[in-house]
Amino acid sequence: MSTDTQAPAAVEEVHILWTSEGMSCDGDTISVTAASLPSLEDVVLGAIPGLPKVVLHNKVLAYETGDDFTRAFHQAANGELGAPYVLVVEGSIPNERINGDGYWTSMGNDPRTGEPITFNTWIDRLAPGAFAVVAIGTCATYGGIHAMAGNPTGCMGLADYLGRDFRSAGGMPIINVPGCPVQPDNFMETVTWLLYQAAGSAPPLPLDEQLRPTWLFGKTVHEGCDRAAYYEQGDFAKDYNSPKCQVKIGCWGPVVNCNVTKRGWMDGLGGCPNVGGICIGCTMPGFPDKFMPFMDEPPGASISSGLVASTYGPMVRRLRAITNRSVNTEPRWRHNRTELTSGFAPRWPGK
Repeated sequence: MSTDTQAPAAVEEVHILWTSEGMSCDGDTISVTAASLPSLEDVVLGAIPGLPKVVLHNKVLAYETGDDFTRAFHQAANGELGAPYVLVVEGSIPNERINGDGYWTSMGNDPRTGEPITFNTWIDRLAPGAFAVVAIGTCATYGGIHAMAGNPTGCMGLADYLGRDFRSAGGMPIINVPGCPVQPDNFMETVTWLLYQAAGSAPPLPLDEQLRPTWLFGKTVHEGCDRAAYYEQGDFAKDYNSPKCQVKIGCWGPVVNCNVTKRGWMDGLGGCPNVGGICIGCTMPGFPDKFMPFMDEPPGASISSGLVASTYGPMVRRLRAITNRSVNTEPRWRHNRTELTSGFAPRWPGK
């Protein structure tokens, strides 16, 4: 989708205001501490050439507590921060219109009234003035676990709350980086792009129709999976101890947009199907409702896998087995005899 922006003048300092006060387990924050391409430390400590100075405000990683921690958020809301900021939202956004006599979640207190400031109020105050607004993790992007059918909080994703027509002060729509939790390098790569964009050295970040970075979520789990060749051959796992394709035991990889099988989890290692887990669709807007019950064979998998297993797969396996036996044998002319057996016929006599 188009992400036309009004490019600001290059900046020297950017604040990252990261609030995880939504309905969240803080798992996305914990996940990002494992990033390496680039690492959070490299970005914050200025080890990446060309990036502006980054000031991070995240309660899990901050030295400050209480009023000292929330001060920067108040300054940003009042237009007094003195530098552009990127707002990072972690956790589902509850519906405060159905909170009864209380509130669902909050961060800090209003200095004038002493009353808690709801998570939704912070979003209302901070999102319009942000250079960019990033929803991290599936709870913030699409609602996730807390938005599943029957929840009492009315939880939703950030685009459901602000509207898909929302544009930040930098002219950008909401940027969704889903995952339960988020793949750490996916998030850090996205933020690094935004920082280069703020510095005036990168074009607008490209997004798909679900507001995800296109280069990260343009392919399916299946397309990058080590087990995909087994699917092609119609060779399917019957239990979780097997290295074969797991479609028949609950894997949704063929239809889920995610790069974890290609990228791994930490330093290229791990990732659900890579280590024996099934894909349950945690990067998708329909998660979890449309992927439950987990570990059941997905709808349509019996038809697609059945066709492959009964027709194309067995034929391919047999033909490949024939070729495999052939190339597993050395050529007949490799020996230690005097006669020529390779078919070479010299046009002149001699040794």
